[in-house]
Amino acid sequence: MAQYIRWFEELSIDDVAIAGGKNASLGEMYRELTPKGIKVPNGFAITADAYREVLTHNNLWDELKKSLQGLDPTNTADLARRGAKARAIIYGAALPEDMQQEILDAYQKLQEEYGAEMSVAVRSSATAEDLPTASFAGQQESYLNIQGEEQVLDVCRRCFASLFTDRAIHYRIDNGFDHFKVALSIGVQKMVRSDLDASGVMFSLDTETGFRDVVFITGAWGLGENVVQGAVEPDEFYVHKPTFEQGHQAVLRRTVGSKKIKMIYATGGSKDTTRNVPVSQLDRKRFCLSDKDVLTLADYAIKVEKHYSKKAGVNRPMDMEWAKDGTDGCLYMVQARPETVESQKQGNILRQYHLREESEMLAHGYAIGTRIATGYARYIRDVTHLHEFRPGEVLIADITTPDWEPVMKTAAAIVTNRGGRTCHAAIIARELGVPAVVGCDTASDTIPSGDMVTVSCAAGDEGRVFKGELKFEIAETDLSGLAKPRTKIMLNLGNPDLAFATSCLPNEGVGLARLEFIINEYIKAHPMALLYPEKVSDDNTRMDLETLYSNYADGADYFVRKLSEGVGTIAAAFWPRPVVVRMSDFKSNEYATLLGGKDFEPAEENPMIGFRGASRYIHPNYAQGFGLECMAMKRVREKMGLTNVKLMIPFCRRIDEAEKVLEVMAHNGLVRGENGLEIYVMCEIPNNVILIDEFARLFDGFSIGSNDLTQLTLGVDRDSEIVSFDFDERDAGVKQMIKMAVEGARRNNRHSGLCGQAPSDYPEMAEYLVELGIDSMSLNPDTVLSTTQHILEVEARLASKNKTPEPA
Repeated sequence: MAQYIRWFEELSIDDVAIAGGKNASLGEMYRELTPKGIKVPNGFAITADAYREVLTHNNLWDELKKSLQGLDPTNTADLARRGAKARAIIYGAALPEDMQQEILDAYQKLQEEYGAEMSVAVRSSATAEDLPTASFAGQQESYLNIQGEEQVLDVCRRCFASLFTDRAIHYRIDNGFDHFKVALSIGVQKMVRSDLDASGVMFSLDTETGFRDVVFITGAWGLGENVVQGAVEPDEFYVHKPTFEQGHQAVLRRTVGSKKIKMIYATGGSKDTTRNVPVSQLDRKRFCLSDKDVLTLADYAIKVEKHYSKKAGVNRPMDMEWAKDGTDGCLYMVQARPETVESQKQGNILRQYHLREESEMLAHGYAIGTRIATGYARYIRDVTHLHEFRPGEVLIADITTPDWEPVMKTAAAIVTNRGGRTCHAAIIARELGVPAVVGCDTASDTIPSGDMVTVSCAAGDEGRVFKGELKFEIAETDLSGLAKPRTKIMLNLGNPDLAFATSCLPNEGVGLARLEFIINEYIKAHPMALLYPEKVSDDNTRMDLETLYSNYADGADYFVRKLSEGVGTIAAAFWPRPVVVRMSDFKSNEYATLLGGKDFEPAEENPMIGFRGASRYIHPNYAQGFGLECMAMKRVREKMGLTNVKLMIPFCRRIDEAEKVLEVMAHNGLVRGENGLEIYVMCEIPNNVILIDEFARLFDGFSIGSNDLTQLTLGVDRDSEIVSFDFDERDAGVKQMIKMAVEGARRNNRHSGLCGQAPSDYPEMAEYLVELGIDSMSLNPDTVLSTTQHILEVEARLASKNKTPEPA
């Protein structure tokens, strides 16, 4: 039996001491998960004992220890000098003859399995890495596209030496590991030819919020190092785990990344084994993975998470690397380790950051975390200038690598030109708990070094860098003792980017999910313009439309997919709680601002009471656009399996109008009652209240829109500054209308809710609604906690007031 070699099939996750975390995990996957359909390239580990034997055989222990005696980890120059000395000691050591022979025999056996032309990845695997509470990823070196016996032996020595990279030395000191109790194993694994296709990183949770019901996948063309290092902005994909496991094969959401370069094999005798080349414009714009590939990877991720969770006896979200082979077309898992940031957060303290002012935006990119920070910007061109950085500054860089970590840990925030959510800068920022904005493209040019800036990651997926020091607040709430009121507290939400983070607030679901934000921010185009681009009068607008849907079958497919992904993200975040989706309620002047919109919209004197809501849906000028909305909702409920979505019709003036809308919806596959579909109506027109018994025949619930109901009850245009003082939801007439609506809904055994601002703005209105016995209130997320606490007080007071006195 070999003394220094263990094949993957001989290793398990319990062999970290023998083979390091990375190799132990590869062995575990190869042995246990290959039978379950997960493809893992074969390989072998050179054990940690081999590393120790190299030092013992060459009598290097004392010399190595001496090289680090008196090290000052805060002195980057001292760290670099001592690290270089330690690496030179190990790299200069000879591998014992018997060890060399075992390595070459194993390499030859791997060639026999995969062919003589096979190249291998040679990766370091430290015996203390990939623990649930600390990730040593990237601290040591890895080498790709290695061929030939001489090259394999050389990079093995380089891997052993890389246990003492500057970053690894610093990381061990920070995490309390003894340099000489940590050893290094080496993994030699068949290379997946992702240089001819794509590769990337995935997590079995959302990396920014810790939301655990999704698989998050990133990918780019070529070898995976660019994604890991942050050299490219990758494509992103989400899959909802609960509905996927129910058999619904659908990608929840996707975003195309710029993917400007790709790493491929180097040829022509270069000493470098890989090189970066530009990606064609066509490949930059298209996704690197098909839906089928995304779903295969999601299946892998769920199986890996379940397996490792079962082994650990606790739920264990995972951080994984994948690669697609361009020769056989198969997807492979090449690494899996415990996720070490979001999964380790404990307690019920909710911390929310709120930016209270804005200024000129200097840069924007992917938001990492949900925090806000201020500081003086400091652009660091490369690792040789790290000494210029001062603690508390905002680090601006093109890209970061593990060598930057000593400086990154002192930064107030981190901003990079390149990278996606799974790049090095993003991973380290999460570990450190500092906000980061990555993939900004030109941040180093647009953010003046030395100027005060504010970095905000508190507004969803997009992180922003503002000029100057802006005011912000941090609200902390202990959720552990918060009771649940009898009145259901739901949320108003339109931005899918905020869905995962918002879902952790105390809530009973979403009472109002607006389509307008998704259409405006994600789709950007008028649905009729997407259906009939030839009718758009402006040539440039037509070109812009065609660019929008260039990755899709046509404009209709683009609209349906984008809208369904936006709504699906919100529905998935709150699954299985109800999400009430209001069909589009743009007014004609708002529709006209969408791309191509002015060619399809009328000019109205008072759009507020004009061509909007239900009347629009059945009008020939928009019926096909409404058909697209229905197709998107059908896709969310049936293809994605998110049957917690209820639909709601806004601004429905008359009974016959309601009947026609329901007929149109049924014609488009949305039949009330089928597959549990409930359809609500907005109660925002006095006629909805007057004829509530008639409307109740047609709909399952009523959502009182207090804003429109107030303006139409009082005859006040809420957009008019001249008469705005007359707009008041607390008016006695408005309150009487609300009372009639709640009582009418109850009389007809229908749901009643309110989704206006009134209960958030006016505590007395919240109290009035509780007294009426309304079923639910839908609030803006920033008012949920304070309003919930107030409602609990009101309910307690009412309960005490209504309590029957005990007989004397």
